[in-house]
Amino acid sequence: MTTTVTRSAVQQDLRALVQRFIDDVINAQDLDGALVETVAENFVELNPLPGQGPGRAGLADVLGMMFAGFPDLRWTLHDTLVEGDRVMGFSTWTGTHEGAFMGIPATGHTATIQAWTIDRYRDGIFVESRIIMDVAGLLGQLGVLPGPKRA
Repeated sequence: MTTTVTRSAVQQDLRALVQRFIDDVINAQDLDGALVETVAENFVELNPLPGQGPGRAGLADVLGMMFAGFPDLRWTLHDTLVEGDRVMGFSTWTGTHEGAFMGIPATGHTATIQAWTIDRYRDGIFVESRIIMDVAGLLGQLGVLPGPKRA
């Protein structure tokens, strides 16, 4: 019984850490306070965006680029699975493309993108992530890629 309770408590703690990162860093767009408090300086992104530098600074640069491109960006966590020190999450993020993003000039289009992450925490700090986003869906919603043909 103790093992089950302890495992459940650890799972809840990890889920809370992921939600705090989403709420306090991404949705509040706090790259100076919350990002520094929650993310390790030597953070590793295993699937970096083109041009993403290393560490917490590289993550801050990518998030800053996302916030510039989508100033109203909102990230919503829908589901999680916890295994050991890792949390796998299914999320969506929504935003209006009002600024340049990855070389794409503002389109004014609103996009909702699915993302899957596997995040690793050590001693309550975010140390590693692997993100897989629906980039084709993003480019289609921005009008950069043609949409599917309709019958």
